[in-house]
Formats: sequence, C-alpha cells, structure tokens
Amino acid sequence: MPTTDSCQLTTKDHAILEVMRERHPSRGEILSAILDRKISSAVVMFRDDVPATVVTLSGRVAYRVNDGPAETRIVAHDEMRGLVGMLLPITNPRGLALLGLAEGESMSIPTADGGLETLSVHEVVYQPETARRERLKLAGAAAPGSSRSAGPVLRVVHRSDEMQDQAADKNIAAFDTGFDDPGPSAA
Repeated sequence: MPTTDSCQLTTKDHAILEVMRERHPSRGEILSAILDRKISSAVVMFRDDVPATVVTLSGRVAYRVNDGPAETRIVAHDEMRGLVGMLLPITNPRGLALLGLAEGESMSIPTADGGLETLSVHEVVYQPETARRERLKLAGAAAPGSSRSAGPVLRVVHRSDEMQDQAADKNIAAFDTGFDDPGPSAA
C-alpha cells in the first residue's frame, strides 16, 4: 500500500484539528507531529464532496497496523464511556493518523519506543457523510415529480394577502364607530 502524507478532510474535521492544535499545542510530541502533518497536507472539502472511501470522524474503519490482522474501530472525536474497545479517538496517534486517509492508503507514525508503525486503511465500513447523502437521495426519490431532493413537504394553510385584507376590513369597521378615544394603548 502506498504511504501518503496527504489527506482529505471535511471542513468540520479540519476545524476540529485546528482547535486541537490551538488548545493543546504541547499535547505530546508524537501527536503534535501527526497533527501538524495532517493540517499542513490536508485537502479540505465539503461533506457532500468527500469520497465514500475516506475515513471521517464518526466513521467505522477496518485498518491494519504493520502486517497485523485487520481491526475495525470507530474514529471518534474523543473518548466516550460505554464504548470500550470500539472507539479510536483522534486524541490517540492511531486515530489521528487514520483520519482523512482513503482505502488503500497508509501512513507511518512514530511509536513511543522510537520505532515506526504503518497504519493502512483496509476498508471504510461506514461513513456518516455517505449515509447522509444516501438518506437524502432516498427522501428525494420518495417524492415523485418534486424538484427538491429532500426535506419536509409544506402545505399552504392561509395566504398572507387574504389575512391582510381581512385585518384591514376589521380595522376600518372598528374606527367607523365615531368614537375617537384611542384607549390605554396609546399612552
């Protein structure tokens, strides 16, 4: 698998990495180095444009460390309780390294003992951006003849011009009484 230094990030994922770098500039030598590589080499794109084969936050990825067996984890923003063994947070060097890589791409990162390990993306099992696009596509297909691709259908209940005409008629009738005291609201 080709080792790459570039990555593809959604605007949201890129913003999260920028905030990580600003808030924790000395998070750790290894993590800071990976973070700097990611941010400096990123191709940033809208969530609707990111390919389905790219690892994004909250996505499930099957990956290998060196020549080891494939592991499947959810790349997460941070550690969460209750999901022990399922998450790989981007506060971990492996999670951060995988973020933005595409299927078939690899990234070598330093280890705590001074060596190197290579992480390779085997498969993007689930990507929230792709799932969202598919839901929108299905919602658009459910409304034949609709020019919109998705969203709720709105039905006009009252027209504003009719309401304004009715209100104007009521106001005229109210002032035709010949009584000119505006009442307490005029104060």
